[in-house]
Amino acid sequence: MSVGILSLIILALAVAGFFLGRSRALQSVQGDPRKLHSLPVYYGQTVFLFTAVPALLLMAAWLVVQPLVIDARIVGQLGPEVAADPSAATLAMEDVQRIASGLDALQAAAGLSNDEMRKMRADLSDIRGRMADVGVALGAEVNPKIFEMAKDFRDMQRGGALMMTLAVLLAAVAGFVWSVLRIKADFRARNVSETFVRWVLIVSAGVAILTTVGIVMSLATETIRFFSIYPASEFFFGLTWNPQFRGGSDLGLIPLLWGTMYITLVSMIVAVPIGIFAAIYTAEYATPRVRSVVKPLIEVIAGIPTVVFGLFALVTVGPFLRDYFAQPLGLGNSGSSVMTAGLVIGILNIPFISSLADDIINAVPQSMRDGSYGLGATKSETIRKVVLPAALPGIVGAILLAASRAIGETMIVTMGAGASAKLDLNPFEAMTTITVKIVGQLTGDLTFDSPETLVAFALGSTLFVITLALNIFALWIVRKYREQYE
Repeated sequence: MSVGILSLIILALAVAGFFLGRSRALQSVQGDPRKLHSLPVYYGQTVFLFTAVPALLLMAAWLVVQPLVIDARIVGQLGPEVAADPSAATLAMEDVQRIASGLDALQAAAGLSNDEMRKMRADLSDIRGRMADVGVALGAEVNPKIFEMAKDFRDMQRGGALMMTLAVLLAAVAGFVWSVLRIKADFRARNVSETFVRWVLIVSAGVAILTTVGIVMSLATETIRFFSIYPASEFFFGLTWNPQFRGGSDLGLIPLLWGTMYITLVSMIVAVPIGIFAAIYTAEYATPRVRSVVKPLIEVIAGIPTVVFGLFALVTVGPFLRDYFAQPLGLGNSGSSVMTAGLVIGILNIPFISSLADDIINAVPQSMRDGSYGLGATKSETIRKVVLPAALPGIVGAILLAASRAIGETMIVTMGAGASAKLDLNPFEAMTTITVKIVGQLTGDLTFDSPETLVAFALGSTLFVITLALNIFALWIVRKYREQYE
């Protein structure tokens, strides 16, 4: 049974439990809800929560743990020599998974049942031939031991899926029955329901925190592996980026960092003034009717996919800058440039800065404006000398958050700035960023056993530290200079 169908069954049982719990609570007091400790809806919520949440949590945990257990068992069968070498173990597991998927394709194409597959006693060449007939390419000769392990892997997956289905359904039914039997007139359903929801919220917050920790640990682990085989000094201070994938690579960070910061600077030069001016207009000058139209139109930009912005940079902005600025001024002949990517990323960031700045300006109390007007100041003087200074910490925080977003942009840079890693001051030359090279180093069928692949994790860690520092600085600015108004 698929995960989707199993989830729908659990939710259907939980919904039925909601109505049954509500009905049972009313029946216990002959239809008079005043005799109940809680509102009838809380009794239904109790049944719904105890039916759905434990079962879904069990299913989520099972889906995480099962692959780890199966992989560990398969790697254990490879022998201590392979298990001790992470690269060899990874390659072997890829072969096992590939052959296991081929067996699934063979079974589906041949219409064989599970029993027929288990009883099938064909030699390896026949299996490979039939798998080739159904479009499963195995490439090199299959090691018989790997082939047997693939069958074990497939059986473990199916057995685990069956056990998960039974365990999850049992948990859902047990929660359903137990919560329904507890329903009585004096049952504190509201207290139980609210306590359960509070713990669900706590667990959700814990999952978010653990996810962040997991991301950091995965980056840190592979980054340490990279620096164990490539000097950190050459990575952080190298001026050349030239991965070869055959040894002798130059993996210097400086050209990528320069391109990232250069493109970010151009984007902020575009986004900051336009975003702040738009926010001042919508917050201070626009009538309510105009504001109700202009503000949503500006924020529509934020809903456009970045790949569309990338196409806009590639087809429109790049050729325009090349034909009307770069070539006439003798600064270049390419449509892919720092200026192209910077302009488009700046347009992308305008609604981000505008929306945050607008909310911050509106948070300044009207009494401060009225006091300024009472002293004889004009509207423009009030905005410049009262409103903007009061809102400045929040605006600075919004700008720094927008900068971190620009640093992490990928699609627009890929299409608009090119992939040339170099140190150059000409904004009409093609350059690249850290994010683009992360994608490039991990593109293709690669294994994590060479510095040319592992460098992507070092680049990711560097980018993580930069954006984290910007976010922390933005929060510090906001908290240090924030004004508290009544």
